[in-house]
Amino acid sequence: MNAPFAPASTSVSLADLRDAGEVARIERFVAERGGALFHRPAWLRAVERGTGQQALGLVAERHGNLVGWLPLSEIHSPIFGRALVSSGFAVGGGILAEDDRAAAALARAAEELVQRRSCATVELRGGALPADWDLRDDTHLGFVADLAADDEAQLLAVPRKQRAEVRKSLQGDLEVRVGRGEPDRAAHYAVYAESVRNLGTPVFPRALFDAALDELDGDILTVLHDARPVASVLSLYHAGTVLPYWGGGTFAARSLRANERMYFELMLHARRRGCLRFDFGRSKTGSGPAAYKKNWGFEPRPLAYASWTAPGTAKRDIDPNSDAYSAKIALWKRLPLALANRIGPLIARGLG
Repeated sequence: MNAPFAPASTSVSLADLRDAGEVARIERFVAERGGALFHRPAWLRAVERGTGQQALGLVAERHGNLVGWLPLSEIHSPIFGRALVSSGFAVGGGILAEDDRAAAALARAAEELVQRRSCATVELRGGALPADWDLRDDTHLGFVADLAADDEAQLLAVPRKQRAEVRKSLQGDLEVRVGRGEPDRAAHYAVYAESVRNLGTPVFPRALFDAALDELDGDILTVLHDARPVASVLSLYHAGTVLPYWGGGTFAARSLRANERMYFELMLHARRRGCLRFDFGRSKTGSGPAAYKKNWGFEPRPLAYASWTAPGTAKRDIDPNSDAYSAKIALWKRLPLALANRIGPLIARGLG
């Protein structure tokens, strides 16, 4: 009579993301577990709407109760191959689970699912990482800091050298506009597309940005000079944190210090909206963007990712620093902007 009860088994199944009740149940689980924006079904839905890459997800249950969730985008690309990514077009995601048993069950189910759907790799960008997968914590850094209590304190929180640049930007002939309407979206896409072309990167479809704004809490902050947009950032808001997610500037932005103005104004705007933290996003370890964020006083934190590749297949390679892409990046920087904007989204939708 004193024998212990056997632990309840964990079942894993594909979530029905067409069922509003199931989506609401998963959204509640993400909120209760303190999940990231990229764990939300709403993010998967925006990605599917904006890129055509299918939204999927695995749910782990015990006695009908949700104990784990793995959001996935099924990425298809004739250039980069096929993969299940958690989460697609995101810097976060991965397994969100109540305990190790649920996390392990989701990992095993993901290994099976990636083979059933003829994908090569499953990628986890955070969350609980299976110890027997390919783990990396040396490729990317994250930058998050608390917002200050008022405008002056926010300025003083910036280290001296970078603070001087911000002060100069505040004295410049620049206008700041915040909104979500069509003029804001058009201005942002024009600036962002030019910015990534200059970096040698194909631009994402504008439909992805529209879908993110439609499905999630977000807005666009644009800096203008002589009525022309020179820097712009599309930010998303989640659990008291602002994420300046898609931002960039034209060639003119640097001399105008428009990027400095943009990020500082966003810090102030986010605090007024009730945010407590500023998530500056991820950057490659040792990169120029990582150094730029350190200049703002953000402390880097290594990000841990994991991947599993199906037997007999090659791991997907989308690393822009890879030798396979260096010549292509150099070529892309020289493309006329109109041509880059026409063919870029066809390529970028397969990056995930």
